[in-house]
Parts: sequence; C-alpha cells; structure tokens
Amino acid sequence: MQKITPCLWFNDDAEEAVNFYVKLFKNSKIGLITRYEGEAAKVAGKPAGSVLTIAFQLNGEEFTALNGGPLFKFSEAISFAVNCDTQKEIDDLWEKLSSGGEVQQCGWLKDRFGLSWQIVPTALPELLGGSPEATKRVMDAIMQMKKLDIKTLEQAYGAK
Repeated sequence: MQKITPCLWFNDDAEEAVNFYVKLFKNSKIGLITRYEGEAAKVAGKPAGSVLTIAFQLNGEEFTALNGGPLFKFSEAISFAVNCDTQKEIDDLWEKLSSGGEVQQCGWLKDRFGLSWQIVPTALPELLGGSPEATKRVMDAIMQMKKLDIKTLEQAYGAK
C-alpha cells in the first residue's frame, strides 16, 4: 500500500467517475466500496445503500473517491499529470477525458466531472531542458496549444 492516497471529493457521481477512469487507464481496478447506511445516511442526506467511498487504482496508483455532497468542487489548484510516450496516447486520452468537459491551454483539460488533467509528452522535461533559446521556443509553442503536439514541440526545440 502506498503511503499517500489522493481522495477525490465528488457530489454524488463518484461511482460513475471511477468506472470512467478505470476504463481509460491500463493496470486499473476498483477495490473496496463502502456505502451510506443507517444514521450516517440520514445525517448526510444520502439514500441508504448509496456509495460513500470507492478505493481504486489507476495505472497501479491508489486513489479514493468520496461522495461527500456539493460542499466542495474541484479546481485547477489540483490536477493529475499524465505522461504519454506517443502522440497517439496523447490524442486518445485528450479525446476521452475532454469529452463533455473543457479543454484549456498548454495541455490542460477538465473532464466532465470537473477534475483537471495535464496530458503531456514524457519528452517534455528534455524539450524544456535545452539552451535558454530552445526552452523559450518550446514554451512559446506550448503557449499556442491546447492539446500538446510532440512533433511541433520537437521542431520548436530544434529550430535555429
């Protein structure tokens, strides 16, 4: 078991979100599901038997989803960066995660549940670690993009 497990607070759609995420990422699965029962259900205003928490893994990393009600919402202050080896992987994740959500600048998007993601190439640190001139060209290219394009970033890096 990992030492730190992110807990994602949903209003009442944690189960739908977890099922969606588990289908997107390899090496993912749903674990223990706890449910609102008895007095806890009454206090929370939730139907008895409805989902309280879901333990799950995405790409082998552990998470918890909580149906905690409408008190808190996701913001860009917390996001998940997904490092992608290929443009196809970027394209596939971008299309699926942004469907019903909102695309943003520089490889960021919000999914339909409001959770922020950064879909980035694994080569990005290398592309940003060159000379100051190359780094500036790559950053200028990133600032013009929503979904990141590896070929364009590589061209910006190598441009003279």
